[in-house]
Amino acid sequence: MAGLLKGTAIVGAMALVLILIVTVSANYWVWRKTHASITLDSSQCVHEPVGLVFGTSYGLRGGGENPWYRARLDLAASLWKSGQVDHLLISGDNHTRYYNEPVRMWRDLRREQIPDAAMTLDYAGFSTFDTLARSRDVFGVSRVTLISQRWHLPRALFIAQYLGLEARGCATRGRSVFDDRWMWAREVLARVQVIADLYLFNRHPYFLGPSIVLPTATEAPGNIIPVYRRVPMPMPVEQALSDLRTRLEVPQQGQDLKSVPWRVL
Repeated sequence: MAGLLKGTAIVGAMALVLILIVTVSANYWVWRKTHASITLDSSQCVHEPVGLVFGTSYGLRGGGENPWYRARLDLAASLWKSGQVDHLLISGDNHTRYYNEPVRMWRDLRREQIPDAAMTLDYAGFSTFDTLARSRDVFGVSRVTLISQRWHLPRALFIAQYLGLEARGCATRGRSVFDDRWMWAREVLARVQVIADLYLFNRHPYFLGPSIVLPTATEAPGNIIPVYRRVPMPMPVEQALSDLRTRLEVPQQGQDLKSVPWRVL
């Protein structure tokens, strides 16, 4: 019996050492590949055509606003206003009709005087991987600034590089490592998982859908592209919007009804 217990203890210790080695190695690999692409001072973030804002819950379980949510929106607004990004791709979870991260972020950014023409919503950003894969495969992004906390950016950049995106990370300011210690600890394990997802399990996004072209800086100033044209909608909703646009428009003499743009009310 004693021999069995001793053998079990030895196997357990060896397993723990192996887990520790794998965890440390995975985190070092992620850090080594991404740390040079992260800018901690937002004023030094280089210009990119698209700024990708990762969704997060706007409230805390215990009540009050999520500080990570507010920090991401503040940085996104600052980067757009300073001209460091031309357009904001706002991605988040909308898994039920009662929980919609992208719309909540869109509303709050409008309060920061960010125009609708400067924002595109992605409702299927269920995870960091899904958000980045969809930015490439649905929205056609190739160069991008990732807007998030510094504990999250290494993993996000690692995925972006794996997907072939030319990405740089711009970190939010404010909270210390101690304040975010639980998120740093969570990321230690999440980085191991993402390597397994990418290199062992060949992970794919949960949902892609039709391609959507983002507005570009080459378009004429003031050329506002309504949100309904830049957001994937379920077919019944798209049909209802199409019928509503038709009802709202009165074509001029000799003008085809389909050629009349929809007035945004």
